[in-house]
Amino acid sequence: MKYALIGCGRIAVNHIKAVVENNIDMVAACDIKLEKIDQLVEKTKYNKDFKKYSDYKKMIDENLDLDFVSIATESGIHAEIALYCIENGINVIIEKPMAMSMEDANKIINLSKEKNVKVSVCHQNRFNIAVHKTRQAMDEGRFGRLSHGSIHVRWNRNKNYYDQAPWRGKWESDGGCLMNQCIHGIDLLRWMLGEEVEEVYGVTKQQFHDYLECEDIGMAVLKFKNGAVATVEGTVNVYPQNLEETLYLFGEDGTVKIGGKSTNNIDVWNFKDEDADDQNNIGLKEETENVYGNGHTSLFKDMIKAIQDDRDPYITAVDGKNALEIVLAIYKSSFSGKSVKLPLENCASTDFEGEF
Repeated sequence: MKYALIGCGRIAVNHIKAVVENNIDMVAACDIKLEKIDQLVEKTKYNKDFKKYSDYKKMIDENLDLDFVSIATESGIHAEIALYCIENGINVIIEKPMAMSMEDANKIINLSKEKNVKVSVCHQNRFNIAVHKTRQAMDEGRFGRLSHGSIHVRWNRNKNYYDQAPWRGKWESDGGCLMNQCIHGIDLLRWMLGEEVEEVYGVTKQQFHDYLECEDIGMAVLKFKNGAVATVEGTVNVYPQNLEETLYLFGEDGTVKIGGKSTNNIDVWNFKDEDADDQNNIGLKEETENVYGNGHTSLFKDMIKAIQDDRDPYITAVDGKNALEIVLAIYKSSFSGKSVKLPLENCASTDFEGEF
């Protein structure tokens, strides 16, 4: 598999790890600051030769035989880059969020169908062992009738974090804590509880980060078409460091709490119909090097298989759109003071510029 990386910032370390562990041939890397590529190589000890570019279009034009690329740039240009790659017939992995507007998300989905190109979005926590086991139980019907669920992303991001990159915390290029930090948990919550959300009511605030354009805390209630309800809490206001990313799921016949700093541990595992593996699941802990977890390696492996077998990736562009839709709906609800019905049309993060 011939592969190229676009964007060599904070998350790119996990992309290089996935390249190494899947024995992928990285032929090129791109960043508008070439020194970022050198810093990434030094940080990861990646020792294979590849071409370096500061212009992604030039990189694509000179490497049209690429099997796939991954996009790890600032969020605001994910869609622009993805559409250029897809137009040239190249399969794409996009870091979250896949886009900053519903219009761009739909463009990516439609163009990928037209060009028969695979698109996967980095909601890599779906590959966490705890999440995989919980999803399996959900698919087997072990929860019974669903009651409710919740996601709590209680992290810390201080001024030093935002000062590292000027695009962070801006409506056009990033969004706030819901779009950047909490969207992984929102993806898991929607996926687990049936995906079809009919109404969202949200509140966002900027409590401590008055140097940003966007929110540092957001809360919401989601109503699902299957009758389940859910709550969302996402914040970067936890003192003094990341506390947890925790998913609760409650059914008539089962209760699960996935905890840890990035939904990587099973804290509670109770089911009416006990099976042989249940005792092993209680207290399960997956060690991770950082809050991004280990899922990138599995996500890259899945993309390779999707290309080889000509199937959809496990996490599709539609999945990415679904998570984005919830975040934008929370923003819209907060600033309108009203609940928002889904599906959401023609909404973008930039609609909320100047709200704080």
